[in-house]
Amino acid sequence: MTARIISGTEIAASIREELKARVAALAEKHGTRPGLVTILVGEDPGSVSYVTGKQRTAREIGFHSVQESLPADITEAALIALVGRYNADTSIHGILVQLPLPKHISENRVIYAIDPDKDVDGLHPANLGRLMIGDARFYPCTPFGVQQMLSRTGVAVEGAEVVVVGRSNLVGKPIAMMLAQKKKDANATVTICHTRTKNMKEHTLRADILIVAAGAPGAVTADMVKEGAVVIDVGVNRVGRTPEGKAILRGDVDFDAVKEKASIITPVPGGVGPMTITMLMMNTVRAAEYAAGVTVE
Repeated sequence: MTARIISGTEIAASIREELKARVAALAEKHGTRPGLVTILVGEDPGSVSYVTGKQRTAREIGFHSVQESLPADITEAALIALVGRYNADTSIHGILVQLPLPKHISENRVIYAIDPDKDVDGLHPANLGRLMIGDARFYPCTPFGVQQMLSRTGVAVEGAEVVVVGRSNLVGKPIAMMLAQKKKDANATVTICHTRTKNMKEHTLRADILIVAAGAPGAVTADMVKEGAVVIDVGVNRVGRTPEGKAILRGDVDFDAVKEKASIITPVPGGVGPMTITMLMMNTVRAAEYAAGVTVE
């Protein structure tokens, strides 16, 4: 068996077309369009690249898009004051502060300062709490992308044995909770594995759907995967550079070996990665729809 490869690039492009229609409907019926501000502190090349991609996608879909680029030595108080200004700005529906922040700034304090109704990264405790009880307004973007990939690929999640490798607040914990909910595209039995899990292979071999967000290249090998499993690789690890200077990326799964056992697999790059920015856009559209009084599923 050779796995079918899921193209996150193609799925994300399809979702963006759907979002353009929703943006047009907001403009026509409510005289508004989604507003997104991205706040970048410092000049970390990776963060600059991510924010540039988010801004480009926002403009492509038709958002009112604002970029705030701040010096690395900005005080925490000044950053939180800026967040407060955008909390009060009715033209802005989504606020994203690019992480990581410089060490002198508390990421938690900044995230907690964002109005939960504008927290389109889905990281505010109020939104994570709503996720926990099955009443989420916004989902963290990468887990949301994983769930959309499963849904739009026709993977049967209900009743499936799902194993998540990794317990981060950004991916592992949220996707586990999302897939355990008694909801459409969920209702699975979910196990979370991590660095202190004993006999991890025993768990991963049970998985109908294996989601790997371990943060280590090649952490999941073919002998850890059940024949016919669906494998979603969330990892993005820079393992070197080409002679031209381009970063070489690898996932957390030994792709070449595992694709011979899995039924469906995501590549790195081109798998989950393209979905993350697109789900940020979806959350921002949802925020604008909520603000306009539109019923949002």
